Amino acid sequence: MNAVKWLMLLAPWLPGTAWALCSVVGTTPVAFGSLSSIAVRTTAQSSSTVNGGLSCTGSLLTLLSSSDHFWATVTSSQSGLLGPTGDVIAYTLYANNSTSYPLTRGTAYDFARNGIIDALGLLNGTVPKTVPLYLATTLGSNVAAGVYSETLSIFWNWNYCSGIGAGSLCLGRDINSGTTTLTVSLTVNNDCTITAPNIAFGSAPVVSAFTPVTGQTINLACTKGSAYTVGLSDGQNPVSVGGRRRMISGGNYLAYDIFKSAGTTRWGSVGSARRASSDAEVNPGNGLGTGSQVFNYNARIYTDQVTPPAGTYLDNVVLDVGF
Repeated sequence: MNAVKWLMLLAPWLPGTAWALCSVVGTTPVAFGSLSSIAVRTTAQSSSTVNGGLSCTGSLLTLLSSSDHFWATVTSSQSGLLGPTGDVIAYTLYANNSTSYPLTRGTAYDFARNGIIDALGLLNGTVPKTVPLYLATTLGSNVAAGVYSETLSIFWNWNYCSGIGAGSLCLGRDINSGTTTLTVSLTVNNDCTITAPNIAFGSAPVVSAFTPVTGQTINLACTKGSAYTVGLSDGQNPVSVGGRRRMISGGNYLAYDIFKSAGTTRWGSVGSARRASSDAEVNPGNGLGTGSQVFNYNARIYTDQVTPPAGTYLDNVVLDVGF
C-alpha cells in the first residue's frame, strides 16, 4: 500500500505529463493617444492592451474542452471615458482584434469559447503569457477638449484541466479567481471644420466700378465648449505701410480688403483685428462641436487707387483659428 501511495504522489511529475497554471496580474494601461474632437466624433478609434490581467504558463498540448472556462467580468462606476466637463466618450471592449466578440459590462465573458485562449497559446509553453484586450470608441461622441479616463475592474474566474497525463487523462484542475484594474485614457484636442468660399469681385473697367461683395460668410464648427478667435492674414502682397491687402497680376497690384460683418472695420490676424467666437452672427459663444457658428463679412476694392492694367488679379488669404 505504501508503494501505491508514493506512485500516486509522484504521478504529476512523471514523464509524459503536462501542467499549466494561471494567476491574476497587474494590467498594462490602454492609451488611445491624443486625438482631435472631430476624429473622436466621426471615426471609431481603436486601441488595445497586451495584458488584460490574466497570466498563464504551462505546456498543455490539447485544446480546451467544453468543461474548461476562463471568465472575465468587467465593471466600472462610469459608463465610459469621463472628461473634465462631465462629457463621456463611449467605447466597447472586445475579446479579440475584431468586433466579433464584444464584452458586455457586468456580464461574464468566457475566453475559453471561440478558440480565443487556444489561439493565444496561453497554456502552451513555459514562458508566461497574458490575455490581450481590444477597445474601440463609439461614433458620435461630441465632447469638449481635455483628458478622458476610466478605471475598469476586471474579475477573472477560471476552471480548467491544468494537468494532463498519458492518454489525455486529466490529473487535476486549476480553479481560482482574482480581480485587477485596467486604466483607459484618451486626450481630446480642440479642432474645427471650416467652410470659407472664395471671394470673387467680378470684372470692371475702372476701380470705382467694382461692386462690393456683401453677405459673405465663414462657417466654423469647433470643439464643443471651446472659446476661440478667428484671424485673416494680410495675404501674399500686403502694402508695407497701412497693411492693405493686394491682389497681383504680373507686376501690377489691385488693393482690396475684407471687413467684419457689414461694417468698415478691417478683419485681420492680430489682437483686436481678430474675431472672437462670441462675436459670431449665428450661434455666438463657445464652440458647439456639431453645429456651425457663422461669421459675416464684406469685401471691397479700394477706390482711391489708380486703375491698374487689365488682367486677372489674385491673392491668397490664410484663415487661422486660435484657442
